Amino acid sequence: MWNQPFGKTDLESGGGARPLYPMMLESPELRWSFIRKVYIIIAFQLLATIAVGAVVVSVHPIALFFAGTGAGLALYIVLIFVPFITLCPLYYYYQKHPVNYLLLGIFTVSLAFVVGLTCAFTSGKVILESVILTTVVVVALTLYTFWAARRGHDFNFLGPFLFGVVLVLMVFAFIQILFPLGKLSVMIYGCLASIIFCGYIIYDTDNLIKRYSYDEYIWASVSLYLDVINLFLSLLSIFRAAES
Repeated sequence: MWNQPFGKTDLESGGGARPLYPMMLESPELRWSFIRKVYIIIAFQLLATIAVGAVVVSVHPIALFFAGTGAGLALYIVLIFVPFITLCPLYYYYQKHPVNYLLLGIFTVSLAFVVGLTCAFTSGKVILESVILTTVVVVALTLYTFWAARRGHDFNFLGPFLFGVVLVLMVFAFIQILFPLGKLSVMIYGCLASIIFCGYIIYDTDNLIKRYSYDEYIWASVSLYLDVINLFLSLLSIFRAAES
C-alpha cells in the first residue's frame, strides 16, 4: 500500500469507481458490470416483447383464432401458465449456459404472446398512453433508487409488505373473475396494482445494487422484467376501463 504512487488508485480493489452505497465492500467495477449485464438482458426481453406483441396485434387472424375458437382459448390458457412453469427449471439451471438463456427465451416469448393478445383488443391510444407512462415511471424510479442507495437508504423492508399485498391482489383478481364488480373495481384494482409494482421496481433495483450475486443475473433480469410488464398491464387496465 505504501509503495503506490501518490494520487494513484488500485483499480482491481475497486478504487477506480465511486461506491454505489455507503460501506460497500465489493468492487464497484464488478457490480457495475453485473448491473449492465442485467439491463442488457432486460432490454432484449423488452424488445422481444414488443416484436411479438406487434405481430399479434397487427396480424388480426391470430387474435381472432384465440378469441373465437375453443382451441384458441385452450392454447391461451396454456400460454398463461407456460411462463410460471418455465420458472421451475429456470430455478435449477439459472447458472447453466446456454440452457438458462433458452429457458429465459421461452419465458419471455410466452409472456410476450399473452401481452400481445391483451393489447390486440385494446385501442392504440390506450396502448401508447400505457407505454409512455410505464417508461417514464420505470426510468424515474430506477434513477431514484440509485440516488437513494448512494445516500444510504435501504428498501429491503419492502419485501414482506409487497409480498403480502400481491397475495391480496391475487385473491381480489380471483373474486373479480367469479363475481365481476364492474368498471370501477377494475380501475381500483389497476391503481393498486400499479402502486405495488412501482414498489417492486424500487425493491428489485435495490436488490440489484446490493444483494444479487454475480451468478444471479438471470433471476435479477426476470424480476425486473416482470415488474415492468406487470406495471404496464396494470396501467393498461386503468386506461382501458376509463375509455370504455
